Amino acid sequence: MPSVVDFADVSTAGLITSPVAEALAGLQANEARYFKNKYDIIIAARPLEATAFVVVDIRMAYVCYKSGLAINVMYNLDDGKKHAVGFKMSEGMEVPAELASRFKFATQKSKLAGTIRGSYFVIKAEY
Repeated sequence: MPSVVDFADVSTAGLITSPVAEALAGLQANEARYFKNKYDIIIAARPLEATAFVVVDIRMAYVCYKSGLAINVMYNLDDGKKHAVGFKMSEGMEVPAELASRFKFATQKSKLAGTIRGSYFVIKAEY
């Protein structure tokens, strides 16, 4: 059952049968805080549409936001070696504050979309 991890008031809920429940709860909170600080990016814009599909052996998931941002997650189904998250901004869109300090964006011209700015990061483990 998912639960919210409180970093200030660490709880042993669900861990009390462990002889080291307090240390385990602290470890859990430490790991959760690491992933929150490193990977949790909360997009301020409202999501409009989400889709997922497979092309050959690559699974893709997309979320399009009202602001003009599109986020995609790509991973290879066969060998599990390719994992990445991409951010693309529509022409005329400003870089969202939640992404500006974390990523640099390259520019690409498209006959269909005009000027696109994008960035990505590689996921280095299997999920």
